[in-house]
Amino acid sequence: MRFLSFVGNSFGCSASGERLVSAARDGDLQEAKALLEYNPRLARYSTFGARNSPLHYSAAQGHHEIVSLLLESGVDINLRNYRGQTALMQACQYGHWEVVQILILFGANIHRADYLNGGTALHLAALNGHSRCIRLLLADYIPSIPDCWNILTNKSKDKESTSDFDESALREVINKPADGGVTALHMAALNGHVESVQLLLDLGASVAEVTVEDGTTIDLIGAGSTALHYAACGGNAQCCQILIARGASITTTTVNGWSPLMVARSWRKSWLEEILSSQPEGQSQALPSPFLSLPLMSIIRIARECGWRTGDSLFSCQDPCAVCLDRQCTVAAEGCDHEFCTHCALYLCSTNHTTNVAKGPTGSIACPLCRHGIVSFVKLPGAKPIVKAVARTSLSLSFCTCSSEMLEPTSMTTPLCKPVVHCARISPPGSSFCSISGQSSLSMKIHSSLCIGVPNSSPLTRCPADQNLRGLRRSATEGRRSWFSTLNQCVTTGNGC
Repeated sequence: MRFLSFVGNSFGCSASGERLVSAARDGDLQEAKALLEYNPRLARYSTFGARNSPLHYSAAQGHHEIVSLLLESGVDINLRNYRGQTALMQACQYGHWEVVQILILFGANIHRADYLNGGTALHLAALNGHSRCIRLLLADYIPSIPDCWNILTNKSKDKESTSDFDESALREVINKPADGGVTALHMAALNGHVESVQLLLDLGASVAEVTVEDGTTIDLIGAGSTALHYAACGGNAQCCQILIARGASITTTTVNGWSPLMVARSWRKSWLEEILSSQPEGQSQALPSPFLSLPLMSIIRIARECGWRTGDSLFSCQDPCAVCLDRQCTVAAEGCDHEFCTHCALYLCSTNHTTNVAKGPTGSIACPLCRHGIVSFVKLPGAKPIVKAVARTSLSLSFCTCSSEMLEPTSMTTPLCKPVVHCARISPPGSSFCSISGQSSLSMKIHSSLCIGVPNSSPLTRCPADQNLRGLRRSATEGRRSWFSTLNQCVTTGNGC
């Protein structure tokens, strides 16, 4: 049994990586912490073939705390799997807005496209109707200014004063096509996601964008299709009405000569014939999407600068947040001047889906204390920028007392160490070394990077005991060879050992 344990633990790196993958997939935060504290490099492990990392698994399952833990361990936030998808894409695909929020705060790239169809995270969020994810993806492009809605609807008379608003950049991102010219609006309309269609249109999605023939993309309608063609194929009447109200033409035809009405008939969506038969005179008044959130950009910038999870507890801070009563107030709402912690303000802007405010412009968020419309947040004087975390070294790792006797594993949470030793965690003595004691009276100190799984740290002066350590390794190797030779003779001759 001990021999099998030794052989199994010789693949410690791969086994530890699989344990971290399982913890990320199952949401086992404590197991993930224990593995990463011992070896932060495990965060970069990826499964064979699919190349899915623990970050991919935790993002796809919505385990936002493990996502934060992995990002703080130094994993590449834009790491791709075999399909070219990043963790942000998978979080958007399944609608895990908390994971999307964390990835955006850590600076995930929203422009990456996958290898299969050239779709971005925005395409996947629109395809599945995750409006909160769409709003978070575009937060860096929508400024926290009172006149934002008027600019989006071309009603603003003073656009020069809004230097922070690069409207062309926003429209470029939101209308970026995947393979075949399919935009996020096409995908949302096809699947009948009314709220996502309305939000995309409010943010500048074009109803005139058409698909193209690229020779690889399978298009069931044909090249030259607008979002209205896709909505007619999907059969959602409300999506068709919204698109027509925003200027979509019912007479536009594809390269095959199909109008939206003909598409609806071919796909047996007879209830759309009345809607698609006559173009209304003029455009109706556009109602704003309930998912607009003007203060989102301002609070995201503050969260990136000052952090959003840390803060003084209720027992130590003199001015606790009125919402959570657990963290110190770090931001104030412009207008009503009510103060909140960054975490609560960020949560409020990310989850809001209503525009019913007592007073405020379109897209403002209702203050939870007075219902006044919040357009932006400002940082309080006491909020200090966070210090960038230093890369982990052996000084921040757990220390172990190792014994050369071999023990059988008792559970899956057995600390990871060299297979011929047994680890027990102790308080760090103030140095970056592991103390190893054998059955003899020999005692020495070695650098922690000599243990299996411990990340490389800054080079230190080689310990004088390294020569003895190499000698012990050679002796152990020769002993194992002798043991295998004896075992082979026993098996061959049939004699007992």
